[in-house]
Amino acid sequence: MARSWLDIDPSSDFSLANIPFGIISTPDDSSPHVGIAIGTYVLDLKVLALQIGPENLLPSGGASSLAVFAQPTLNAFAQLGRSVHRHVRERIQDLLSEDTTRPDLLKNNAELRERALVPQQSVQMHLPMVIGDYTDFYAGYHHAYAVGVMFRGPENALQPNYTHFPVGYHGRASSIVVSGTPVRRPVGQILQDPKADPKRPTVAPTQRLDIELELGCFISKSNPLGQPVGIDEAEEHVFGYVLLNDWSARDIQAWEYVPLGPFNGKNFATTISPWVVLADALEPFRTKGIENPTPVQEYLKEKREATVYDIHLEVDLTTPEGNTSTVAKTSGKNLMWSFPQMIAHHTLGGCPLRPGDLLGSGTISGPVPEQSGSLLELSEGGKREFQLNGGNETRMFLKDGDTVTLRGFCVGKAGGRVGFGECTGRVQG
Repeated sequence: MARSWLDIDPSSDFSLANIPFGIISTPDDSSPHVGIAIGTYVLDLKVLALQIGPENLLPSGGASSLAVFAQPTLNAFAQLGRSVHRHVRERIQDLLSEDTTRPDLLKNNAELRERALVPQQSVQMHLPMVIGDYTDFYAGYHHAYAVGVMFRGPENALQPNYTHFPVGYHGRASSIVVSGTPVRRPVGQILQDPKADPKRPTVAPTQRLDIELELGCFISKSNPLGQPVGIDEAEEHVFGYVLLNDWSARDIQAWEYVPLGPFNGKNFATTISPWVVLADALEPFRTKGIENPTPVQEYLKEKREATVYDIHLEVDLTTPEGNTSTVAKTSGKNLMWSFPQMIAHHTLGGCPLRPGDLLGSGTISGPVPEQSGSLLELSEGGKREFQLNGGNETRMFLKDGDTVTLRGFCVGKAGGRVGFGECTGRVQG
């Protein structure tokens, strides 16, 4: 990978190999608009586009770059399509490269560098897209198996349909929030004694507040009502990826989910990371997912074997006193279903997806406890406490004041770390 004329720490998630897009406000411009993360800086694309002209960012004949990059969301940019995303990313990489073909545009333009490159700590981040719909899947095999064992035993851990199609449910788009937004402990109906007869629920704050470590996929391209997206075309409908924490109230969820599935136990908050990592940036990190023992239907068959990404994923839990423990480490390769398969199945009956729609992978866990993407697994369903900070503190579920931080990154053989930054939320009572 080429080197940048900017000083970028090798441990930065935002190397020249990445170029993730987000919506920013800066000290000089409080209106939300488009930027990219590079090292410890944000490159303000609204400022850049205004100064160097649209022909130096977007393909010839395309929309005005100023019009696109001055938008308060990434929806307009996403709709331009994968080839345009690739062109813009490559142009920005060239402008930031030590060996740029146009040093006059940015590298040697001290005045523009001063205005367009803003320190990240001075920038406010916003939700990257207007999210019309949100569907959360259950593609993390080890999580599905572990939870199934808790409730049905190892012989019936997975429901009979699990290996036939990617299972999912329709989530709540209005409660999706950007990283850093506090999460209020939800109130709901809880069955304090599941063995009691008759059942007598109470209304109370959840005592089993949990997290789910997931990847989110933003849709860039719509399909007409009644027209499914074929598996071979599904990649062209992907804009990019974020980290996703699907906060869950397990005691509320346990009482309400029969017979129609998740509701109030899931709809109070979902946190996503602010930077959208484009699909092209993750291409070098493709790998095989969990092998499916069941022959799938034709509409779900992908031509290539490497269908998921080897993304290193971590969960940190910080107590109200400020002590931080890494409670889980896992990988994106622990998915059994890919996002193109999710898109193909989601649209099989003719459901129209729209730019800005968000798909969640479901909890990504590994095969051993320290790779668990949820506290439900770490606590074995609330049966045992797990240690924090070398044994000084314990948890089963989250307490008020706890902060959860998700991280994800890839590192290629030639260097150039591609990461998502942080996906963080603090629990409020």
